[in-house]
Amino acid sequence: MITKLVVASSNQGKLLEFAALANSEAIANQQFQLELLPEFAAIPPFDEKAPTFAENAAGKALHYSQFSNEYILSDDSGLVVPALGGAPGVRSARYAGPNATSEDRNAKLLHEMRDLTGDERGAHFVCALAAARAGRAIAIITARADGEILPSPRGVAGFGYDPIFYLRELDKTFAELSPNDKNALSHRGKAFRRLFDVAATF
Repeated sequence: MITKLVVASSNQGKLLEFAALANSEAIANQQFQLELLPEFAAIPPFDEKAPTFAENAAGKALHYSQFSNEYILSDDSGLVVPALGGAPGVRSARYAGPNATSEDRNAKLLHEMRDLTGDERGAHFVCALAAARAGRAIAIITARADGEILPSPRGVAGFGYDPIFYLRELDKTFAELSPNDKNALSHRGKAFRRLFDVAATF
């Protein structure tokens, strides 16, 4: 039996990571099919105003499940810097304004952290995944990846804050990892694999 999950997102970086995760051998063997929500841009958007990643992910999944008969998969994720009171947090994508680029957001964060040193530069990525169908929440899962923020970007892979998110044990940023290596360690990869364990019970 194949379980279909329809992804409700317009973030191309996330879609690429989801596709890579869904096509990985370990997950593919569990017989899951991943698709994009048709005509996503034409659907009234969900207003992400909740204070937590999990609430935003659940809200999105429930909202978009009104427009499909399939299981809807949605996520909310971002970067948390405790020394900045949790910022960028749930506003990670809007941290430097609604039309800012990833470079703009990274530059703003580095400016805000310019006087921070040592443990103050600690940070973690959070990913909350939610699955829903026909207005009913099926599963909500969260995971995180811990690291620190470099004073300047390194690497060209990935997206978002990846070039400044540093893994000390590997001496690399997320943007310096191959897609497979990043998916093995990332917040989204961890959450996605846990979701598929739960999805076996759908």
